[in-house]
Amino acid sequence: MKKSEWSDKQLEELLRQMPKIQDDRNSRDIYRNLPIRKTKPKQWLVPGLATVAALLIFFILIPKLMVGPQYSEDNASQEKSSVERDIQTADKNSTIALKKDDTSSKARTFSGADKTQTLKTAIYDGEVGKGKVLTYWIPDPQIQILVPVSTIINDSNERTWLELFNENMVNLKEQEWGLSEFYPLNASLKLDNKNKSIKVDLPLNHQYGQGSATETNFINILQKDISSNSDLKKIRFSTNGEPGIELGNYGHQEEVSIQQQKNHAFFFYYSDSNEIPFLVPSIEKYKDIKMAVEDMKKDQPTLGLKSSLLPALPIDEVSIKEKTLIVSLKEDASLQDDQPTINAYESLLLTAKEFGLEKVFITNPPIKNIGPFDLSKENKVPLAPNQRKLQ
Repeated sequence: MKKSEWSDKQLEELLRQMPKIQDDRNSRDIYRNLPIRKTKPKQWLVPGLATVAALLIFFILIPKLMVGPQYSEDNASQEKSSVERDIQTADKNSTIALKKDDTSSKARTFSGADKTQTLKTAIYDGEVGKGKVLTYWIPDPQIQILVPVSTIINDSNERTWLELFNENMVNLKEQEWGLSEFYPLNASLKLDNKNKSIKVDLPLNHQYGQGSATETNFINILQKDISSNSDLKKIRFSTNGEPGIELGNYGHQEEVSIQQQKNHAFFFYYSDSNEIPFLVPSIEKYKDIKMAVEDMKKDQPTLGLKSSLLPALPIDEVSIKEKTLIVSLKEDASLQDDQPTINAYESLLLTAKEFGLEKVFITNPPIKNIGPFDLSKENKVPLAPNQRKLQ
């Protein structure tokens, strides 16, 4: 259609110029003459729409209904697989955790010891068999105390204790144990059965006379090594085959007596390498075991020693009956079946041995066992402290 050339303004002006038209009829007459048509809705439309809607919903749901069981089965299978994977992962993690815990437990034990859930640290009757027990005394890193370390040596050649002692001192692991390097000795040790003594021959350039602390430790260690492993009474010195040894603090020495050192109390010494303490005898000697036990309840900070009884073993009183130490605990005492309590009990056993006793009996134990020890019975004192395996 061709676009009109008239503008709105021109049309409006044209309409104004046209003559007016007026209808004189009444409005009611006009309304009455209008044709009114009433259309009845068709009856089939509503049911038809409902049917169409139902069919539409049906066709929408059919695929889901058909997939539903399969979907549920697949979903259940996936959930089952997920659960199984979770269980396997948990089992694997548990196994790894157990292995780590086992490794950690082994790392906490001292090197070469019998690795059980709870550890005895000393050597007892029935553990030696046909072997021989040797004890070496080793200084701590500060050279303040001497730590006894014991081992069982199996030998089929029936050699003497001193031959085995000389042979195995090179196998000591002082640094690994957190102690000071001291062995092997720069000396030759030989038995003199005729004079019931040990011959100690040193080279001309030996280091044991360099300072009072060094020579004192050398003499003390020799005395303790020999007294712990034999009943010999003398050390006879020579230098490069010539009688005697020159020591600044002792002067010229040809012979030193050996005395069995007893009546000490055992304390804990914790080295940097191990969580389980060494059991170490005191420097001080005690008049009786009651005084020793009382001191074992306290630390000895100047020597780096810790109480071996508290808090693990709260002892009230001790007494002696024949060769047995009778121990009563405090009334409200509670014992734990754990490593610290075993260590505390062994310190008591070793202290009893120092005073010539053979057994220990607790009259009122709150539990029956701590580790391998049956507290309802008397327990024998150990043969030697601080076991380490060398072979």
